[in-house]
Amino acid sequence: MAGTPGPGTGNHPTPADAAREAVVEAALGKLDLDAKARLLAGQDMWSLPALPEIGLKSLVMSDGPIGVRGVRWTADDPSVALPSPTALAATWDPALARRAGTLLAQEARRKGVHVLLAPTVNLHRSPLGGRHFEAYSEDPYLTGAIGTGYVQGVQSGGVGTTVKHFVANDAETDRFTVNNLVGERALRELYLAPFEAIVDNAHPWGIMTAYNTVNGTTMTEHHHLVNEILRGEWGFDGFNVSDWMAARDTTAAVEGGLDVAMPGPRTVYGEALAQAVRDGEVDEAKVDAAVRNVLRLAARVGILQGAEPAVTEPPQPIDGEALAREIARRAFVLVRNENDALPLKPTGSVALIGAAARDARVLGGGSATVFPARIVSPLDGLTAALPDGSLTYVVGADPTTELAVADKGFELRAICRDADGNVLGTGSAPNGQIQWMGSDLPEGVTHDTLHTIELTGTFTPRESGPHTFGVKGTGAFTLAVGGTTYFDDVQRPADDSDPFEAFFGAPVPRAQAELAVGEPVEVSLTYVFELPADIPLKVVAFALAHQGPQRPADELIAEAAEAARAADTAVVVVATTDRVESEGFDRKDLRLPGRQDDLVRAVAAANPNTVVVVNSGSPVELPWRDDVAAVLLSWFPGQEGGAALADVLTGAYEPGGRLPTTWGSLDDAPVTQVTPTDGELAYTEGVFIGYRAWDKADRTPSYPFGHGLGYTDWTYESVEVDGTTAKVRVRNSGERAGREVVQLYLAPSEPDAARPARWLAGFAGVEAGPGETVEATVELPRRAFEIWDEKASSWAFVKGSYELRLGSSIVHRGLTATINV
Repeated sequence: MAGTPGPGTGNHPTPADAAREAVVEAALGKLDLDAKARLLAGQDMWSLPALPEIGLKSLVMSDGPIGVRGVRWTADDPSVALPSPTALAATWDPALARRAGTLLAQEARRKGVHVLLAPTVNLHRSPLGGRHFEAYSEDPYLTGAIGTGYVQGVQSGGVGTTVKHFVANDAETDRFTVNNLVGERALRELYLAPFEAIVDNAHPWGIMTAYNTVNGTTMTEHHHLVNEILRGEWGFDGFNVSDWMAARDTTAAVEGGLDVAMPGPRTVYGEALAQAVRDGEVDEAKVDAAVRNVLRLAARVGILQGAEPAVTEPPQPIDGEALAREIARRAFVLVRNENDALPLKPTGSVALIGAAARDARVLGGGSATVFPARIVSPLDGLTAALPDGSLTYVVGADPTTELAVADKGFELRAICRDADGNVLGTGSAPNGQIQWMGSDLPEGVTHDTLHTIELTGTFTPRESGPHTFGVKGTGAFTLAVGGTTYFDDVQRPADDSDPFEAFFGAPVPRAQAELAVGEPVEVSLTYVFELPADIPLKVVAFALAHQGPQRPADELIAEAAEAARAADTAVVVVATTDRVESEGFDRKDLRLPGRQDDLVRAVAAANPNTVVVVNSGSPVELPWRDDVAAVLLSWFPGQEGGAALADVLTGAYEPGGRLPTTWGSLDDAPVTQVTPTDGELAYTEGVFIGYRAWDKADRTPSYPFGHGLGYTDWTYESVEVDGTTAKVRVRNSGERAGREVVQLYLAPSEPDAARPARWLAGFAGVEAGPGETVEATVELPRRAFEIWDEKASSWAFVKGSYELRLGSSIVHRGLTATINV
């Protein structure tokens, strides 16, 4: 699945590359030590300083990977929100990933961003990984293929990428300090493999090194993995930026190949780096090498005077809403469809059930968060698509057991005052969350003069009853509702909290007020701003939180069962929450939160024609899966998810996704460990993760890797193998046009306990109408036949006979062939 290299590649230098390099060298020669050291340290949360003396503009970075947030963490600066990375990987389509990347480059240019902090290509080692949704797959080959397409797309638009988090950043527990003990073979064959494939095939302009330690050395100081492997063996010539606050030691970071320490202005680089050179602790040539990498990036993205950008003509504009909708429906994985429950019958009535059907969860929590201008919920999508009067909706059971950031019904603004109570400035607050980073303050406000921020305005309830209000963040707060002060005290962090607690921590309930539907009430949350001395970031972060009246779960479930009984089809949307899948913590289990399992059982008992839509970014247990007619996995489907869901449920399009990771119960999952012991997490499973581990343990998951149903059938007719090229003919034997993902797995003819029983070696997507036969051609890469020889410290080609298994999942054998190498 390797594609063509991106523009401006070091692997295939062009005359334009040589010209840019000459400009870089000339610019480098004009800088003194202090300017060079300053360039390697962030000037604020998201950017590097401009150096006018060489015609260098400030380089701006922004979080991804499903949208470009820009330098402002606020809903009044909206971004296109694509489906989650797990969804993109579920399409098994690198070309679609490339289109997604191209759109994000368009978004980046619109927001003045030069470098996107994405994609995440860590592996799904354990299903408990909290940022599982932000990575692609448990398989390194599929991850590398999707990541390659994504990077090619972004960089085709003249915007840089930073492939992250290098490396073995596969869980969130103690992520800043954990020492992951990973064998050399597992590192090479699994965890490094996606990075290597992307460097080789897409030539990314950046890499982000992770918080964690690998085999005793923190990644921002890892000379072996960064200098010897990434730069040496693979020929990477981009810049290496730390994850935010990951750089710890000036000398060790420079020696370890770290180019840029973020964020600023307080980092281990800058003045500290210049002093280290003057003290003889760091060779200035090491600083020059880092500056050269940064200037090369600046030249590529077009902000270094005299250097022609790598992309001079941006791609044609892309309709973001249309692409978001297409990716979503192509990503939906239909894992069960008994008696052709889907697509829905055009004349039947539908009962739509679930809190997430009305208030959709379209993306995962943490730094992947963006704020779309609109969100199409399942209720919105189906209301628009189904005949009038055919759809009813009930909540059923709400998975959210805690408060959420104030949103619907709130009209708020932020008022900033100094210590004397004078108003310094005001800012918009489209929801109840304030996250001002660096210089991102309202006009007239500075960190030195800022004393309090008041979020104030009105709330108009959607329901009558007791409404709960609370606070997210740490510090001194005053909360008032309807003129009554309910809280005036200090909210302290948890003892073991993440340094980003104000961003990712749970809201704390502080007030309850009896309110009437439709009647506005005044609300106010005042925060006393204090910048902690030990935090190198100038950040203002807190939120007003809210939860509506909570009806008894049994009452809601009974109501849902009645609605289901009265309809031809019941569609239940179940979901995870921000406290289940987000950055900053790992999952405790794989259960759906709240009473959602009870809800599905009650609805299925009332109506056997029940369709369940699972709105989660990563695997959850589905204990009722054999009791319902259909199960559709929607992942976090992005801003157009509800429209895409209507497309698929009504049959306007088929669900196109295949599982990029194995779904099963936690009790059966072979690899689950995410919690370190005495600061260390041993990857004792070696190369056996994902389906490799399920095979070795001889356990059957709920749904296997690669599985996914469409609305037609496919017959595998023949395969021809010529060397390492396989040509597979498949026929659409159903009654509708469709797309099939032909998957090729290699299995050694002579089993070897040290090697997996089989592994993904290639795949190809094909499309055909009813009765049509099409051919898929797949080139098997040399690496598919290699293992890492730890004694020789090199790749070893394993000769012999292999069975080539072709089918629609890892367990489906449509055809087999023998290949001898």
